[in-house]
Amino acid sequence: MQLYSTNNPQLHVPFQEAVFNSFPQDKGLYMPVHIPRLDTEWIKHITNYTLPEIAFHVAKNLLQDAIPHPDLKKIIEEAINFDAPIVELDTNTFVLELFHGPSLAFKDFGARFMSRVMSYFLRDNDKQELHVLVATSGDTGGAVALGFLNVPGTHVTILFPKGKVSPIQEMQLTAHGQNVHAIEIDGTFDDCQTLVKQAFADAELNNKFRLTSANSINIARLIPQMFYYFYAYAQAQKDNKQEVVFSVPSGNFGNLAAGILAWRMGLPVKQFLAATNSNDTVPIFLHTGIYQPKVSVQTYSNAMDVGNPSNWARILNLFDQDVDALKKMIIGYSFSDNETIQAIKCVYQEHHYIVCPHTAIAWLALKKWQSNHPEPAIGIFLSTAHPCKFPEVFPEAIAAQIETPQQVETLKRRKSETVSLSKSFIDFKAYLMKEIN
Repeated sequence: MQLYSTNNPQLHVPFQEAVFNSFPQDKGLYMPVHIPRLDTEWIKHITNYTLPEIAFHVAKNLLQDAIPHPDLKKIIEEAINFDAPIVELDTNTFVLELFHGPSLAFKDFGARFMSRVMSYFLRDNDKQELHVLVATSGDTGGAVALGFLNVPGTHVTILFPKGKVSPIQEMQLTAHGQNVHAIEIDGTFDDCQTLVKQAFADAELNNKFRLTSANSINIARLIPQMFYYFYAYAQAQKDNKQEVVFSVPSGNFGNLAAGILAWRMGLPVKQFLAATNSNDTVPIFLHTGIYQPKVSVQTYSNAMDVGNPSNWARILNLFDQDVDALKKMIIGYSFSDNETIQAIKCVYQEHHYIVCPHTAIAWLALKKWQSNHPEPAIGIFLSTAHPCKFPEVFPEAIAAQIETPQQVETLKRRKSETVSLSKSFIDFKAYLMKEIN
């Protein structure tokens, strides 16, 4: 498998290099040189396969010979060892539950797959320690922490915005210790993301450390997120043979980019909905044609508080910069915190089902699309996190019905450790140079 930079199509690197050097020096993003189309007969019979079987088939076709197939199969079976069921709310509305992994968020798919791919490549590599840098707006950091915890030869540094993640999310970042270290940045997620990008572009840091990213800018994070789109489609087709619409809660837009990549590989999809909160850079672009990044604002759906989404460049690339074609396939919606709370109440009242604030926004987008498109279609909205992560968001009566998983109770008994820094790159670089040995 060969990949190129979105800023330089002539630059080709193998998969292993793209995994470890996740951010090209030209500041582009890696994309597959060749996107294969899966066999239509296999898709026609996709209901016959399990999630790991679907994941292996998709991965081996995309990765080609990057990892021997028996090893790839083992990686997937170990990484994707939890379910991603769709739950019917009404005849044409289903929720895809992506929070059944260890960190209770969809990021487990990417983080667990990526950590095991890196560990696989490190087996026969030199002994230099791998330093993983990751910025998180909420869920990424927890998934990365658990995905890399005690993985030999790795050191993980997680940056998160001060006061802008939920208490449970913060515990998932700070209560592990060992090879996982958390830094609280006095700024926004965009500030955290900028610091990570600056680190990758810094010659001195790159000469001293072997740096890589665990954000969705890393192609190894993006690939496994395709798996659950195919699996959701398979589940939906067991009893229904209609076209499928996916509503995707979107922050840094890696989740939607993975869906588009799955579509490019042959997954039948009628429409994608880019559902955002008040950080509406992409919906505004889709409505006006003007792409204007802005400073992110804090919302109840904090994992989506991104004003300048990195992966939007990948989505444009997947459409060969054809904005008209992109607008036909992707419709953007944005919703306020007040609308989010009302949606949480509505879903609970109508279906006795509890959605996290990110999931509520995806449900709102799907309902809005369905109201304007009465033709038959299966609507699937992605549930990206367990509601227990956001207890302060829910009305008291709903919050009382949320069951707290055992892994959260275990975290509460652990000591949290964090370092506080400004959003200055000078300060961040000084920390890395001094603290990482």
